[in-house]
Amino acid sequence: MNIVLYQPEIPANTGNIGRTCVATGSVLHLIEPLGFRLTGRELRRAGMDYWEHLDVRRYMNFAEFLDKNFTDNPDAKLWMATTKAKKVYTEAVFGGQDFIMFGRESAGIPEEILVDYEDTCIRIPMLDKIRSLNLANSVGIVLYESLRQQGFQNMQMEGALHHREWRS
Repeated sequence: MNIVLYQPEIPANTGNIGRTCVATGSVLHLIEPLGFRLTGRELRRAGMDYWEHLDVRRYMNFAEFLDKNFTDNPDAKLWMATTKAKKVYTEAVFGGQDFIMFGRESAGIPEEILVDYEDTCIRIPMLDKIRSLNLANSVGIVLYESLRQQGFQNMQMEGALHHREWRS
């Protein structure tokens, strides 16, 4: 899978998302500007001792991201995670080459981008007491649903089986 962060602002979130991408074999795409430096102490503190194992790609803007990933890849979909979506993320049918994009922590994905992707906008259900979930948590929720739909291909499943056998 491909996780896309549109102009992320908080290094700890990006660090946690990077760790999740390494754990799942997902590619992390970062659309600039970033609210931090990738070499910063904050990323290391967020568990980025995994950074060397992370497939991370950077883009100067959204147009460059689209050009480099969709020009020769017509089967891939670009899902937009937004609180403004009508469709719940569990209603989406994810493909292994799809991209799931998340917006800035303070503002989400800009409306001018969302209007072109209304059919692939998805949301995580929540009560109206808060505006949104933490970015790293949101990525984890949606990414693992997409991986579940694909049968967790190439992911280690033996540990869970051993644990169940031990308890029985």
